[in-house]
Amino acid sequence: MRGMTWDHPRGFDPLVAASDQWERMTGQAIQWDRRSLQDFETYPVEDLARNYDLIVIDHPHVGQIADTGALVALDSLIDADALGEIAAGSVGGSFESYQWKGHQWALPIDAAAQVQAWMPGRIAGPLARWEEVMALAENGRVAVPLRPPHSLMSLFTLCGMTGVSLDPDDVDLFPPDAALAYQLLERLAARLDPIAYGSDPIAMLEDMARPDSVLAVAPLIYGYVSYAQDGFRTNTIRFADLPALEDGPCGSALGGTGIAVSAFGRQPEEAARFAAWIASGAVQRDLVASEGGQPAHAIAWDADATNATTHDFYRATRATLDRAWLRPRHRGYMDFQHQASERLNAALQAREPAASALAALNALYRASH
Repeated sequence: MRGMTWDHPRGFDPLVAASDQWERMTGQAIQWDRRSLQDFETYPVEDLARNYDLIVIDHPHVGQIADTGALVALDSLIDADALGEIAAGSVGGSFESYQWKGHQWALPIDAAAQVQAWMPGRIAGPLARWEEVMALAENGRVAVPLRPPHSLMSLFTLCGMTGVSLDPDDVDLFPPDAALAYQLLERLAARLDPIAYGSDPIAMLEDMARPDSVLAVAPLIYGYVSYAQDGFRTNTIRFADLPALEDGPCGSALGGTGIAVSAFGRQPEEAARFAAWIASGAVQRDLVASEGGQPAHAIAWDADATNATTHDFYRATRATLDRAWLRPRHRGYMDFQHQASERLNAALQAREPAASALAALNALYRASH
């Protein structure tokens, strides 16, 4: 069988290690290819499904992919007890995020959300309040990735942090009181190095980890456990829950990945068996975590061993993950996500007022349905 994942040690190494063990157990070989993070977020999965048996996907693709018939509904191939074990161990909404129209289209193998990254030696500890973020930003010591779609993810997260509920089923995604979240992001963006508009989380964490970097904290960034492991880079980054605003670490834009089975593959039953195995609690804890992955199962997040080797990455960010927000997943969402991120960046760079910026984003959202 062949599989496609994303090009980062966190997304590739654990799958290769798991496939080696799977071949020893079953005799079934799985070869993995990888694509860039940008391709991972934008490339049509239905095209990949024609060439691969297993595909690692991002949950906002689910509505679009399911409607194309490119994936197998895993509840038709995996028994209810196995699915129940994975669902019971879901970190936040990771398992739910791959459900669409009554079926399960992928199983979570990686859990992530926007959290806080900070650098020991440049700051005493993680920031507790948003006011501290703005004070550090005045001195050029704060970073936030704004390359699409990450600017939009930060707006989503700030809405949750300010107590604003975003309902994907509403005609307009952003209610009027989302103006505060936009204003907070606009004020922060004005204090960032313009390089932020071309940086994704990996690029920003690489920059933070450099010995000569002055960056002390990234208050809104997807967590990457690799950078919390000693020896991955010269400097080790720590991670923590989001700095508090009105509603604490609530509403972070859920990320992570799931493993899906192609409807065009030669061995969908065998592919589904592997997917259920790698998503199970024991494998997530004992294999995925130890091979540099970022598990999606609570058994791994709770384990002393996984926290001991990552400076408590999992325990330190768990509250944020458990209260994360599930993005829209309808068929037109991915186009909206890209267009809205581009439009948001134009608004931030022009210091556009909140009312007109949000109106433009809502117009794009209405057009996506």
